[in-house]
Amino acid sequence: MTPIEEILELFARHGDSEYGGEAVTQLEHGLQAATLAEQEDAAPDLIVAALLHDIGHLLHDLPVDAPEQGIDDHHETAGMNYLKNKFPASVTEPIRMHVAAKRYLCAAEPGYSQTLSEPSVVSLNLQGGQMSLKEMQEFEQSPYWKEAVSLRRWDDAAKDPDLKTPPLEHFAKYMTLVVRGAGDP
Repeated sequence: MTPIEEILELFARHGDSEYGGEAVTQLEHGLQAATLAEQEDAAPDLIVAALLHDIGHLLHDLPVDAPEQGIDDHHETAGMNYLKNKFPASVTEPIRMHVAAKRYLCAAEPGYSQTLSEPSVVSLNLQGGQMSLKEMQEFEQSPYWKEAVSLRRWDDAAKDPDLKTPPLEHFAKYMTLVVRGAGDP
């Protein structure tokens, strides 16, 4: 099975699961984030990152209400580890950093935290809350920090039960393009 077939199969098996208390499924959330990235003419790498940013949620058997039970599934790390041999860092690093980007935006933008959904606030508290100034400076040292912030914004907006998106197969072309271009550091 190719990496893309493996990912499509993973979504087929687990994509209809609830997205952490939101009004969309895991698959709908990923499709919405990718659609928003595509609408902003993001690079193919970032469209793929938007599609796959929460794939770590599909890799475990924790209950849907794990955050309410005080459990952080560290999905950003699980997703990055799952994808790192399939895609370049231009995909995996924004995925790894998208939780940190939420923490960063809470510190960098007054009022940002008030825009978060209730489930996102619950997970924010498990993930360390707002960044300190030192953490913000360290975050900005990554070559992918701006991409992670863009991904975070699409993630935040990708919770609309009425948003229409192309099907998963539409985004397979981006995955194919990015896999073929794999090899950046």
